[in-house]
Amino acid sequence: MGGMGSSTNMSSMMMAMMVPYLHFGPGDHLIFEAIKPSTGGAVAGAGIVLIVFAILERLVAASRRAQEVYWMRKASALKSLAASQAGIAGLAEKRFDSPVEGCDDRELRIIAPFNLKHDVIRGLYHALQALMLYALMLAVMTFQAAYIICIVAGLGIGEMLFGRIGRGVKTHASLGVLC
Repeated sequence: MGGMGSSTNMSSMMMAMMVPYLHFGPGDHLIFEAIKPSTGGAVAGAGIVLIVFAILERLVAASRRAQEVYWMRKASALKSLAASQAGIAGLAEKRFDSPVEGCDDRELRIIAPFNLKHDVIRGLYHALQALMLYALMLAVMTFQAAYIICIVAGLGIGEMLFGRIGRGVKTHASLGVLC
């Protein structure tokens, strides 16, 4: 019986610590147990940190897109250089009956070939972005309305600043075909 009472006290104490609805009050743990803004100023400081962190997440996403565009342009330049070195005689022998005009059936690719250097960097970008998004998610899960507002504002500001980077480029990758 004594064990049952202590478990009930523990669960009621846990419910007192975690507020399961949106609120503005201080005292919520932010990501780690040691980070617990307990005054209004501390909550405001945590909000500023979350805004900056959300802006940085959008910067990481933009740099990832820019890197993809750079790799695509570099591959396209190398391909056109190789085609120009092959000469016009090589073009006369090419078949142009593929679904994409100017691409030989033997060269039609759905995905880019594996490149260890590029794919390791792409994986690191993805892992960093996932880590940042999960950290933002944990802050949202506190149900602290000020944190949620700061995160949404930071993501919006970051998208406004960096959202155009690496977008709107007409490449074969954006069309779904790599030649």
